[in-house]
Amino acid sequence: MLRSSLSHSFTFLPFSLLRSARCDRRRWASAVAAFKKVPVSTTEGEETIHLAPQYPLSDQDRSRLRLQRNIGVSAHIDSGKTTLTERILYYTGRIREIHEVRGRDNVGAKMDSMDLEREKGITIQSAATFCDWEATNPLTNEKEKYAINIIDTPGHVDFTIEVERALRVLDGAILVLCAVAGVQSQTTTVDRQMRRYNVPRISFVNKMDRPGANPWRIVNQIRNKLRIPAAAVHVPIGVEDEFRGVIDLVHWRSIYNQGVKGNEVVISEEIPADLLDLATSKRRELIEELADVDEEIGDLVLMDELPTNAQIDAAIRRATLSLKFSPVFLGSAIKNTGVQPLLDGVCAYLPNPSEAEALAHDTEKPSSAPMVPLTPAADAPLVGLAFKLEEGRFGQLTYMRVYQGTLKKANTIYNARTGKKVKVPRLVRMHSNEMEDVGSIGPGEICAMFGVECSSGDTFTDGETSFSMTSMFVPEPVISLAIKSKGIESPNFSRALNRFQKEDPTFRVHVDHESKETIISGMGELHLEIYVERMRREYNVDCITGKPRVAFRETVTSRADFNYTHKKQTGGAGQFAKVIGYIEPMQPDEETGKDTEFVNDILGGAIPEGYFPGVEKGFYEALEKGTLSGNTISGCRLVLVDGGYHIVDSSELAFRIATIGAFREAYKLAAPVILEPIMTVEVIAPVEFQSAVIGGLNTRRGTIVDSEVRDDEFTCIAEVALNDMFGYSNQLRGSTQGKGEFSMEYKTHMPVLPHFQKELEEAYKKTMPQAKTK
Repeated sequence: MLRSSLSHSFTFLPFSLLRSARCDRRRWASAVAAFKKVPVSTTEGEETIHLAPQYPLSDQDRSRLRLQRNIGVSAHIDSGKTTLTERILYYTGRIREIHEVRGRDNVGAKMDSMDLEREKGITIQSAATFCDWEATNPLTNEKEKYAINIIDTPGHVDFTIEVERALRVLDGAILVLCAVAGVQSQTTTVDRQMRRYNVPRISFVNKMDRPGANPWRIVNQIRNKLRIPAAAVHVPIGVEDEFRGVIDLVHWRSIYNQGVKGNEVVISEEIPADLLDLATSKRRELIEELADVDEEIGDLVLMDELPTNAQIDAAIRRATLSLKFSPVFLGSAIKNTGVQPLLDGVCAYLPNPSEAEALAHDTEKPSSAPMVPLTPAADAPLVGLAFKLEEGRFGQLTYMRVYQGTLKKANTIYNARTGKKVKVPRLVRMHSNEMEDVGSIGPGEICAMFGVECSSGDTFTDGETSFSMTSMFVPEPVISLAIKSKGIESPNFSRALNRFQKEDPTFRVHVDHESKETIISGMGELHLEIYVERMRREYNVDCITGKPRVAFRETVTSRADFNYTHKKQTGGAGQFAKVIGYIEPMQPDEETGKDTEFVNDILGGAIPEGYFPGVEKGFYEALEKGTLSGNTISGCRLVLVDGGYHIVDSSELAFRIATIGAFREAYKLAAPVILEPIMTVEVIAPVEFQSAVIGGLNTRRGTIVDSEVRDDEFTCIAEVALNDMFGYSNQLRGSTQGKGEFSMEYKTHMPVLPHFQKELEEAYKKTMPQAKTK
């Protein structure tokens, strides 16, 4: 059916293009983009693909985009992301000297520009930069200069929003793994984020110089734990301290790093004799893995033919772009080995902006309408996404990815969410905390603007289109604490909180109605600790914080019916509303994550349509505060099946009040429970402390999920309630002589134990006004 409709619209399209259209929607969209502006709807099976008017890519666009890459560097804590980015900047000529993350010179890595980052030796904010890399094509020996935009992201789960928004706007990513620790808890989180935004990745096994480095175990972990086909494209030359280069399995050659700081790359066609058998078997393994994910290589293997270097190279690119495969590179950033081949791999296997699918909603059409593919053509109408905000020296700094059209300095642009038009006073390209003024930015580029008021996730256009891009996924906070200023509260206190809220969607602030305290919420203790410290340093506001509070929730576990009438008679018109229906448990939606819903099942006009918004508002208002512990209610659906109204006394307000009353009445009968956040905790410690670590987790009601012993250290993964994790870092240090470390990330909410639920209910009752007056 697809073929016939295509041939009707474009009779001159070759069959090979039609075949690829069936296989890959992205290639089909970009192929049609080269033709005249004709809206076409095609149906394949049950799926409808809608093509809006497209803007053809010019030859100039194609040649520019072909040599452009937008990549992110993501990994678990301490895998060497920032160290790797430092080497990339050094070898591409962006920086003159290499500085270590925790270096003795106290300068710190270029991408860690905040004082706090350099003191703690961790990345807190994602940092953007750009560089040029002259890659040599091994097949033709031609040199081409690629422009690479890089975003270095934090590894700590508390700053996961930084990874989320970076991956939302990037076309490809480098997943960095430690050659000893391998796939860790945050690695799986990053993998999930890459899948959410369909970001192709190449994997880099770092720290190959460490004792116990085993890249083959890591490759197996990528296949089994991350569930993505993967194979090494390198074999290490030398192990641990002797690591000095890699064998390129694709082009069958040896690559050595020599000279000062490894900046001299020596390529030899000769494979070391002692590694020949290993390299041959690993190349065979690479071909077998590719045969499972690539049709061309699969056909060659079935016919017992050996693929050429060029065929393997092309197959890796095809499989990586289609998210079916991840090539694994080896190296050691700290020892300046294997970084240049990785850069060549970025240019060879990751997509350029025209190969990465970008979709937008047309706001003039219903929300159910198919999304519209964007074309990175310079002459097309502008579409850009603001993905990160920062307070700079010259006002608000807005990071933007331009998907379509050209953004020029002094141009007027429109915010698709608010409809406001703003002028672009200053346009810059970022190099960590340094800026370079530019006059214009083309499609596929990442830049920053000054003086443009907006929120994170806003879409900007030039007014010619009605497109709006989807924003990034924002996880819910899991921990809260009360905060107040020392002494007299200054205007800087609220100014700081407002700024941090605007910059970071996972940082929330609200005032507790009962205690009148200011409550800040975030992704973890470190997350909130960093913001309190930033308030002191950047705004000169010393703060006192209370005991951390866990974000408990409430939910229902069974269905409960309601038949509720709200009557109130005063002088003149009174209030009357009757609602009949039921509430029931609801599972979160897999795509949106939404777990509350209002369903209107009324037939026959028992309640006029104008009152339904009042019922819905009443339901969502009732969810804000449960009656067990005062926390929000989740996982609940309200179904309205019948009701009644009075022609004079009924109003939207009456139905809102009736719904709140009906919900509270039914809630008591629906076996409500309190839920607590459960964290996935990963502990790494020396083997001799294994029993002490597992015993410590058991005392905190932890459930051991997995444990792995390797050489002289072990890893333990457990699921523990966040409420039981306070003070764990001190206990772990004490039980492992300071040698153990742990990380944790939010997994889900689960019901609390009955005795603990009773304690929480009694504590909440004491805060109620009735309890105080007795």
